[in-house]
Amino acid sequence: MSSRVIAVVNQKGGTGKTTLTMNLAAGLARRGRTLVVDADPQGSAGQWARMSSERKPFPASVFAVAGPLDRELANLRRDYDFVVIDCPPTLEGGAVNGALAAADLALIPVLPSPVDLWGSVRMGTGLEEAQGANRDLQARIVVNQLEVRSALSRAMKHALMEIDIPALEQTLRRRAIYRRSALEGSSVYDLGKPGQAAAAEIEAIIEEVSQ
Repeated sequence: MSSRVIAVVNQKGGTGKTTLTMNLAAGLARRGRTLVVDADPQGSAGQWARMSSERKPFPASVFAVAGPLDRELANLRRDYDFVVIDCPPTLEGGAVNGALAAADLALIPVLPSPVDLWGSVRMGTGLEEAQGANRDLQARIVVNQLEVRSALSRAMKHALMEIDIPALEQTLRRRAIYRRSALEGSSVYDLGKPGQAAAAEIEAIIEEVSQ
């Protein structure tokens, strides 16, 4: 049985791609063998995993790759139940093209402001091209760093509609625990009671994209 491949992608930097990648991978690792493919030249996913302790290593393996991914992923699918790709902040280049050519799902984290959402409008065109080559590819937006006392405004909802990519019902709140998980090389699942609400968010995303 082949694995499920999830590409976490956005042409903008600073949207929380690696945070979503690593915590999503930690949640999926509770369900099966999980690999993180670090395709971002900054190597943030690899650095995250290296921050973990030998006593409690990060629950998913991390594999760094710089070139086209489609051939690599054909082999990796045989060894893992889930593969999560932390893509570079671009829609072009061998790594992203290879990731989208092989992925079952693209998750696009965006920040909850009209300016940031409008900056992601081009994602729709890029993903349409990828879906032309990979008809199995689905795409969903994940609204990230939503303030606890705020909701998506009318302007933000309009901006989401302009992107023409469905958004998940589940959002990620702006929580310090996500930053702590990166500093400790762990995930929100491993941070006890302070991480429970964040872990519930990740679990809800996994359940939603599994439907």
